[in-house]
Amino acid sequence: MKLVYTGKTKNVYALEDGNYLLKFKDDVTGENGVFDPGANTVGLTIDGVGRAGLKLTKLFFERLKEEGIPTHYVDANIEEATMTVKPATLFGNGLEVICRYRAVGSFMRRYGMYAKDGQTLDAFVEVTLKDDARQDPPISEDALDMLGILTLNEYKILKELTKKISAVVKDELAKKNIELYDIKFEFGRVGEDKHIALIDEISGGNMRAYKDGKYIEPLVLEKLMLGE
Repeated sequence: MKLVYTGKTKNVYALEDGNYLLKFKDDVTGENGVFDPGANTVGLTIDGVGRAGLKLTKLFFERLKEEGIPTHYVDANIEEATMTVKPATLFGNGLEVICRYRAVGSFMRRYGMYAKDGQTLDAFVEVTLKDDARQDPPISEDALDMLGILTLNEYKILKELTKKISAVVKDELAKKNIELYDIKFEFGRVGEDKHIALIDEISGGNMRAYKDGKYIEPLVLEKLMLGE
């Protein structure tokens, strides 16, 4: 295996068959020791969070497969905290796509003049550039098209997939009486036909979930969801 990329929460290795291996770490994003899925720095390390995140990712990716939603997922090895995935081409240098059901985090930091903390949002989708130096700035549909990052038609597909996937995750959490406030995804072009597919992961580290009005830490969320 050849290490091709070192990320904040996982390392990426190239496999001989053309696929890639993601090695999940115990690091989560945040600032000053406080978890924040919207942060672009590693804020803290939580023992066991990598393996737990992979377990939840496996659960959700296999659920999406049942729904016929395209992803890059092939299989997972929980013991080794690794996931095998198909190769994918990023949009530009990478995008993050957020779906919001309640106003929290960066949404409140930007729109607090008009929004109330925790107010209901109707599966609001927004896209940000993966650009640490500029703190992952939001970007509009038109700008994405004009800058050649993705087409207007691709944006429609991206938005539709984001809402579908978010609804699946929301429904799964609701079975445990857990409410999804927001979640972020990454997408890429996969396969010979370059179809848009979900990539990366779906774990407690990239969503905010609440139970009885209280925020649930990533490791606790994963234990609640997996019944451990």
